[in-house]
Amino acid sequence: MNLSLNKASVNNVIKPKKNKKPGRYKLFFMTVPFLILCFLFSYLPLYGWKYAFYDYKVGMQLSQCQYVGFQWFKSLIANPVQRGEVIRVMQNTFAMSGLGILTSFLPLMFAIFLVEISRTWFKSIVQTLTTIPNFISWVLVFSFAFCLLSNTGFVNQLLIQIGLIKHPITFLASDGHTWLEMWLWGQWKGLGWGAIMYLAAISGIDAELYEAAKVDGAGRFRMMWNITVPSLLPTYFVLLMLSISGFLNNGMDQYFVFQNAINKAHIEVLDLYVYNIGLGGGSFSLATAVSILKSLVSIVLLALTNGMSKLFRGETIV
Repeated sequence: MNLSLNKASVNNVIKPKKNKKPGRYKLFFMTVPFLILCFLFSYLPLYGWKYAFYDYKVGMQLSQCQYVGFQWFKSLIANPVQRGEVIRVMQNTFAMSGLGILTSFLPLMFAIFLVEISRTWFKSIVQTLTTIPNFISWVLVFSFAFCLLSNTGFVNQLLIQIGLIKHPITFLASDGHTWLEMWLWGQWKGLGWGAIMYLAAISGIDAELYEAAKVDGAGRFRMMWNITVPSLLPTYFVLLMLSISGFLNNGMDQYFVFQNAINKAHIEVLDLYVYNIGLGGGSFSLATAVSILKSLVSIVLLALTNGMSKLFRGETIV
């Protein structure tokens, strides 16, 4: 009897118990819906790239259209007019995105100064008023701008009544400072929302660092410069790298609602140009070709950004 018990105990020692983890794939299955959405909205539409190789006509099946190969891609380089248009919209795109990247430190600064506000009620008001514009569509933003800055808008009427001007100033129907104006509207709409990520990072900073700095006699600005800013730099550089990798993806809704015949030369970015020649001009094949080139350039920028992240931070973002 004792011998059989000893054998059973030995077998239990020799044979390891199977580690059953009923939830080992739980996290994987939680990501499945997002993978499906990513496939449906990011990869499945790539099937439409085939239109760039046909002379597609609206109302006809693709099989009935003429196959032209790389004709549309060649025309972007060989045709002087088309090449000039692409260069123009690329300049606008690089200018708009470049201004955003050069001033990408503004949400970080805004988050730091927002945290330093001692009055809780005033801090809540400021954060609410600067975050709400992110949830307002660009159509409503343009409606607000039109009521404020049009020839018959509030600003012009006020300036005329107080005698500063005699004729209305064409703020919206002007091409003098289009890039700067679009940047200002973008900052007004996205500054508060962009600071949320930094506010979350600030809440994760160890409070003992600030207490030790106070003991050493450091003031508020010294603590901001030596504790808060260095702690936020990793978050800032990650967001900066992601912004650079999406350099060409600056959207079109803002520029679409603000564009007119006067400022079109400087407000038409790449996404808006694809829309205008596609749905506006009816050249779906050419618009698809331009969109493909945009995707290829974005991949190159992502690779360069990934290399820069590896070089300066020792970590890649992909």
